[in-house]
Amino acid sequence: MKAVVAQKKVAGKRAKQSANGSGPHARVSKVQAGLHFRELEALRQDLGLPLDQLSEKLGISRATMHRRKAAGRLGPDESDRVARFERLLKQAATVFGDNDRARQWLNFPQYGLGGAVPLDYARTEVGAREVENLLGRIEYGVYS
Repeated sequence: MKAVVAQKKVAGKRAKQSANGSGPHARVSKVQAGLHFRELEALRQDLGLPLDQLSEKLGISRATMHRRKAAGRLGPDESDRVARFERLLKQAATVFGDNDRARQWLNFPQYGLGGAVPLDYARTEVGAREVENLLGRIEYGVYS
């Protein structure tokens, strides 16, 4: 009985996400089409980084950044990197309780990453997964 109730809750949540365009399929479609430049600006503001520093961490050259700003849209690969950093910021904010503490943690060398700065480590998907794993260990008290 409990399993049926849980399944209905999950189905209801998915239906709401599909209706308002916030489910995984909608997010993948947005990334593949290219995110609006304003999402990069929002991420920059949330992380408290100058645009040139964030673009370096995202692996986007200055010239490309200016072209994307003028066009108003990022390419799919750039959008994927922005979505990756958004995901990490959201997880860190959940673990640490707010964006300010998450921002500080993401920009400070971490012992659990061999002394690397999480946002630098997250330049690749493999590195981002390691940052997520470390956040999970912190959340559950298994910090190492």
